[in-house]
Amino acid sequence: MARRNIEWWQPQLGETELGRVTEVLASNYLNDGAVTETFEVELAKRLNVKHVVTTTSGTTALYLALKAVGIGHGDEVIVPDITFIASANAVSMTGATPVLVDVDSTTLNICPAAIEMAITSRTRAIMPVHISGRAADMHSIGKIAASRDLHVVEDAAEALLSFHEGKALGTFGIMGCFSLSPNKTISTGQGGFIATNDSTAHRKLRQLKDQGRPVKGTGGDDIHPALGFNFKYTNLQAAVGLGQLELLDKRVEHLRATYIRYRDRLANVPGIRVLTCHAEAGETPQWTDVIVENRDELCSFLTSEKIGFRRFWHPLHTQEPYHQPDANFPNSSKLSPKAMWLPSCFDMTEEDVDYVATTIEAFMRRAVEAAR
Repeated sequence: MARRNIEWWQPQLGETELGRVTEVLASNYLNDGAVTETFEVELAKRLNVKHVVTTTSGTTALYLALKAVGIGHGDEVIVPDITFIASANAVSMTGATPVLVDVDSTTLNICPAAIEMAITSRTRAIMPVHISGRAADMHSIGKIAASRDLHVVEDAAEALLSFHEGKALGTFGIMGCFSLSPNKTISTGQGGFIATNDSTAHRKLRQLKDQGRPVKGTGGDDIHPALGFNFKYTNLQAAVGLGQLELLDKRVEHLRATYIRYRDRLANVPGIRVLTCHAEAGETPQWTDVIVENRDELCSFLTSEKIGFRRFWHPLHTQEPYHQPDANFPNSSKLSPKAMWLPSCFDMTEEDVDYVATTIEAFMRRAVEAAR
């Protein structure tokens, strides 16, 4: 019997979400309302923060967080060179300049030493990104920020319910920003949210997402004390989110178990390194990512075996809007072309993980033999 295809990732939706969406449709109130508020409260409970503000995407979450601390024209925000381009684009949306810095060669997260070297008189904030749910060095970043009076706005798009030293990623800085896009632990199609314990930031976020109103308005007889925009998150989306939240603990457990099994199976395979995620200590790997010496050849082989994967992002300094010389970013330039994500679907079984690991091991050992 032919083996089924193993997908890299697929969102999962079911009857629970459908039932909640049907209730919203029946209510005839689809906009940002009571269901959205309930979703925000539940997210805040899970992250142990005072406030959560939902918005239209992870990108707009970052934009609103930066705006809420006053980032704008003439300012600089330090961003890692390896991240999804939305991290830098959100800075550009404010009118500020994203200052790219190299990553740590072990974790692919932002390098604290590179941060210190990049700080200028115009630096206003640092944006650590927790790649694949792995914690950036928040202790060092926090010390740097405190000594220079800088804001820390975390890009925790891939780090929902990933914990570092007992604390949720996205709750170390003044604000943490999360994504609810299809490739995340829970998804509402699109959407994002900001978590914060800072009441002043929370008030500004509420105004910024809803045309400058600190509270929900009527659309008519409203006071708009501040500049704002329309980044509202609808009851329809929140209904899906509440249904997804019911599966969150199970999914987190599955992602950690999948990572641990890959890590252990591939530990002694030549030519491949599973990036360290402290899953036993509470970190949640959004996906299992690896560094492979002959990545593109392995990708071609996995395709022939009907095994899904995803290559890593190109470093931001190679993208036209942010183009800079490779020499400024030795680690990201060297490692990004070798990095990839292994299949990490919610429906992957232990047998599936073993099959992928065995297939990779066979390919890598043949490659080593051929190179001799």
